[in-house]
Amino acid sequence: MNANTSGQKPAERNESAPLFSGTARDLPPGRHQFHKERLMAQIHDLQQDERAATTAPARSRRLRLPRPAVTLPVTAVALAAAVVAGVALSGGGGVRDGGVATGPALTTRVGAASTQGVPQLLDQISLAAADVSHPDIAQGQYVYIESKTADTFVRTVDGESSLASHALHRRQVWESADGTRGWLIDPAVNDSPEGETLSLPDEQGNTPTARLNAPSYDYLAKLTTDPDALLAKIYKETEGQGNTPDQEAFTTIGDLLGESYPPAALYSALFKAAAKIPGVVVVEDAVDAVGRHGVAVARLDETSGQREEWIFDEKSHVFLGERTVQVKQGEGSDALLTPGTVVYTSAILKRAVVDAMKQPPAQAG
Repeated sequence: MNANTSGQKPAERNESAPLFSGTARDLPPGRHQFHKERLMAQIHDLQQDERAATTAPARSRRLRLPRPAVTLPVTAVALAAAVVAGVALSGGGGVRDGGVATGPALTTRVGAASTQGVPQLLDQISLAAADVSHPDIAQGQYVYIESKTADTFVRTVDGESSLASHALHRRQVWESADGTRGWLIDPAVNDSPEGETLSLPDEQGNTPTARLNAPSYDYLAKLTTDPDALLAKIYKETEGQGNTPDQEAFTTIGDLLGESYPPAALYSALFKAAAKIPGVVVVEDAVDAVGRHGVAVARLDETSGQREEWIFDEKSHVFLGERTVQVKQGEGSDALLTPGTVVYTSAILKRAVVDAMKQPPAQAG
């Protein structure tokens, strides 16, 4: 699931095209109307096969699927204003694209990265993850996640390309424990205020099997919690995807931090596994989509020049959100992406286990 909220590579959007046009082109014939959110991981695999053959630039990030009416502690830090401190998030006005206002490119200062202290930080994060209250999900319950996201993309109008952004917007997701029932409210995906179903099977009667890139809670509950075995499984199941095996392994773990809900033991093991991936660094000051500052665990994709950052509260080590920052000048179709461009940013606001689809956490018993 691609973290670019449009679900497609930021450098390849056309102003007159629908938000998911790039995704739809990759769907097999007769499947264009299938629920976009649940197919993103499968579409990603198809895109990766094509890119591997053409040595195209960096992969899109995945859209996220859920975690969990006991509210899980997201952070002790009060939520900041919707306008990101230190990140230029679109200046008012702008046109609307897929229900979300567009504006100028998002930018930030590129924070210094260091390999020093990586194992120690990830160990602290792993311990904090193990200590967090983490209720199990019973059959019939739903994982609920509320976040805010924004992204930058290349927009082409009448043959002229420029950088633009989708404004910061609210995203809500519900998903059943087995992953077959769900609901999404996200104006970047569907401009209906009611949202759209994620429930399976699709119109063709197909029910995709849960896997690492499209996990359900039940699937995650069966994964090994041994860090070495877990990392080996990640490398094996993502072979041939992404620009490099190490970057794809890092991104896969990052995807599980946002809109999946790993059981406590697995959640802790993911950080121990991440510590074993070469090239992981620490960024001392990173900012999530709502302006909360924290320390980031990050990795630079040398092919795309983009650095993926997982942002944690500096004291509690609770996961706040993530962002992808252009660190090196983009090339080819990505030439407009200059250092400091925020390709994608997110902030997790609420995680809860609720008893019904579309039920707000405040109404959960």
